[in-house]
Amino acid sequence: MSRSKSLQYYIFARVLLSPLMLWLIVTIVFLLLRATPGDPADAILGGRAPESAKEALREQMGLNSPLWEQYLSYLGQLLRFDLGSSITSRGLKVWDVISQYFPATVELSLFAMVVAIALGVGIGLVSGSKPNTIFDVGGRLFGIITYALPLFWVGMIMQLIFAVQLGWFPLGTRFPVGMTAPTKITGLYILDSLFSLNFDQFFTAIHYLTLPCFTLGLLLSGIFERIVRVNLKQTLNSDYVEAARARGIPEIRILFAHGFKNALIPVITVMGLTFAALLGGAVLTEVTFSWPGLGNRLYEAISQRDYPTVQGIMVFFGFIVVIASLAIDIINAMIDPRIRY
Repeated sequence: MSRSKSLQYYIFARVLLSPLMLWLIVTIVFLLLRATPGDPADAILGGRAPESAKEALREQMGLNSPLWEQYLSYLGQLLRFDLGSSITSRGLKVWDVISQYFPATVELSLFAMVVAIALGVGIGLVSGSKPNTIFDVGGRLFGIITYALPLFWVGMIMQLIFAVQLGWFPLGTRFPVGMTAPTKITGLYILDSLFSLNFDQFFTAIHYLTLPCFTLGLLLSGIFERIVRVNLKQTLNSDYVEAARARGIPEIRILFAHGFKNALIPVITVMGLTFAALLGGAVLTEVTFSWPGLGNRLYEAISQRDYPTVQGIMVFFGFIVVIASLAIDIINAMIDPRIRY
């Protein structure tokens, strides 16, 4: 089978598997929510609410029906692209909840990825190109420490130092209360303020974004550093790199044209899936920094046992991860000629 034919077969198979992956995510989320201890009616209305009010709420949420009926009804809603309505937000559609909170998550994730890639790839490049030196040891320590540290703890320490003690950055929220937020175009405050040519809003948005963005990016950078360092060291020890050295090609050209380029192939996979996971809600970061994103809204919905909102957000997150996984697999298959199917 030719490579083009095998590639087409692989893409077709991956596209067919994607709905199955999404169905599994939907099913697992549905069952886990029903298996969680506690009564959603008690969580929403409170333990002292009249039993008649609780029963009416259970009826409204469909919780009195058999489990299989609830499951089939929910699948039918999803097939109509209906994620339901939030119980705790006065009947607000879950799609409206997502459109309201998701831009903040996108902005945080996007700029955190920029920080993570710049730090991780840069440090991995230096440490991988200088094996068995202090740079290599430093790179390994950086990768291990940033990967192992708990995000919520680092977030609190960063806030304590840079927000409370030094007063360099604000605590919580996304924009000051007394200042008008940028006119919504994309929902990303930095881009919207640039499009509106309002530089006060632009620098204010950067100021509020910097601390949570840098904290999340710093801890993610260890993943990229380790992958780049390991793959770069393996690539620089390969036969074709030794042959390039024997032909007298400058070391700097070997490093970037041969070593670094090939070491980036596995990074693309991790980069795409990491970004998808971030878009799927950097819950700990958003909760720690009181960032008004979709991850924070998911945390609130779980605390309030708001079934429709939790299910809708998780399905939305699952869709993002499935699509990102599909895209990354296809991109890797197209750029790496060594892959055969």
